[in-house]
Amino acid sequence: MPGSLFEAARACLDAASVAAKLDATFAATAAFGRGELVVPDDAPAPEPVRMPGRPARPQLVHPRGLPRRGLGSVQGRAAFIHAIAHIEFNAIDLAWDAVYRFRGMPAQYYADWVSCARDEARHFAMLQARLRTMGHAYGDFDAHNGLWEMAEKTAHDGLARMALVPRVLEARGLDVTPGMIRRLQDVGDTATVEILEVILREEVAHVAAGSRWFRWYCERAGVAPLPTFRRLLAEYARAVLYGPFNHEARSRAGFSADELRMLEESLLTTD
Repeated sequence: MPGSLFEAARACLDAASVAAKLDATFAATAAFGRGELVVPDDAPAPEPVRMPGRPARPQLVHPRGLPRRGLGSVQGRAAFIHAIAHIEFNAIDLAWDAVYRFRGMPAQYYADWVSCARDEARHFAMLQARLRTMGHAYGDFDAHNGLWEMAEKTAHDGLARMALVPRVLEARGLDVTPGMIRRLQDVGDTATVEILEVILREEVAHVAAGSRWFRWYCERAGVAPLPTFRRLLAEYARAVLYGPFNHEARSRAGFSADELRMLEESLLTTD
């Protein structure tokens, strides 16, 4: 008898060690692909997820407590790769939380976020392997908890979640990764460049999923996407909205020309 996708998602969220979370994620996504996990119509409301399972390290600090390191040294590049790995590790939980927390959605919604969870786990595994070649492991450097904090703030509202986590926090990667790639090319780190090129290409699809389901929620609620996005940015994300924006990648990820114009104008009005 098929198992419940919600139960599998919660198990992935609760997995605390790196190995356990990756193993659970790859097993659950494969089972979903084989049709062995179903979305029950009568599933109870989700239990609160105050904090997903996490390893004891890295230590979580305020973003301002993280030192800025250059890419000219092996240590600096290792710290940089660790920061990206931490984002990808959080993104595994964010994808599973989108599956677990929001019930009664179309089948494609769950398929989209299961696919994202698999991709994020694969991205993390690539970065973890790269760290190991540099004599480091995930947990060797401090990190912050900003991504999950936004998940908590939007736990009550799927529309806000789709607007703000994929389309603000995760979309930031579309803006900054091309510059990171150029800087790594300048120092000859082709191995990390190849990983980031995969991540950039696949993250466009993840942000596009956020755009698709944000508009689905807007249509269901009978609200216009542009003013709704503007309102949510002002309410939740004023402190985490940064430019410049990668218009080409964001367009491919489902941002309209009006949304991109509004984002640029938002920077002008942000203190």
